[in-house]
Amino acid sequence: MSALDAKIDDLYREPLNNFTSARNALAKSLSGDDAKRVRALAKPTLVPWAVNQVYWRARAAYDRLMKSGERLRKAQIAALEGRSADVREASEAHRHAIAEAVAEAERLAASAGSKPGADALARTFEALSLATGRPESPGRFTEAMQPAGFEALVGVKPQPGALKSKPDVAPVARSGAQGGPALRQPQGTPGASRGERTALHQRTPEAAAPAKLDAKAERARREAEARAAAAIRERQAAINQAETNLARAEAAEQQARAVWERAHDDLLDARRALANLKSAL
Repeated sequence: MSALDAKIDDLYREPLNNFTSARNALAKSLSGDDAKRVRALAKPTLVPWAVNQVYWRARAAYDRLMKSGERLRKAQIAALEGRSADVREASEAHRHAIAEAVAEAERLAASAGSKPGADALARTFEALSLATGRPESPGRFTEAMQPAGFEALVGVKPQPGALKSKPDVAPVARSGAQGGPALRQPQGTPGASRGERTALHQRTPEAAAPAKLDAKAERARREAEARAAAAIRERQAAINQAETNLARAEAAEQQARAVWERAHDDLLDARRALANLKSAL
């Protein structure tokens, strides 16, 4: 890391209200392209600034979030591809990691006199941890993020193994359906009579019927797989949304609990102060 990059990182550690003045001061100390680069740095909004603070000041919680998101995404992909995966366990771990990261972001923001929304924090942490790639400059986020949902799994080919079926007809019939000869004249009958040839010709449509049935069964199998894959995607999307809602509710509950505890402490302090005043009379 260059010395300038280290100074830029320091900007994103600053309290949000100090960012602009610190950035301008740093730009004045530089010249040329370095000064232009610093002047172009965008000031974070409140939510990404709080996310940055978790990266810089609560790295363990940030790392747990990113690892849990990676595990969940791998589990989802494995399940869609028909491989064994414990999506439920991975989702539970990810939900707890989001709640922990939200709590840390709120704590760090409160110490700097700021109060980002728990829902917006949860959405950004979810989007960040489930992204297909890692950010090039973590700790320098400037805009809140939205979860990508199942767009993050584009390119994954679902393979519902339970729907795999064996063909109902022999391979010879399939070859006919693919353009090869459905029937060939039996060997040893080059001199077949006209009547025999006519009868053989008349049997051809019935003999080709298995090939048509086989193609129809294959289409039905593929359509069933597509429907099952769509159902899996819809169900998993619903699960993801429900888990996100739960994480947000837990974060809000933690915030409410912290407010109650502070109010309770203030109440006890007020009672003690009143008692001391009365005892001094």
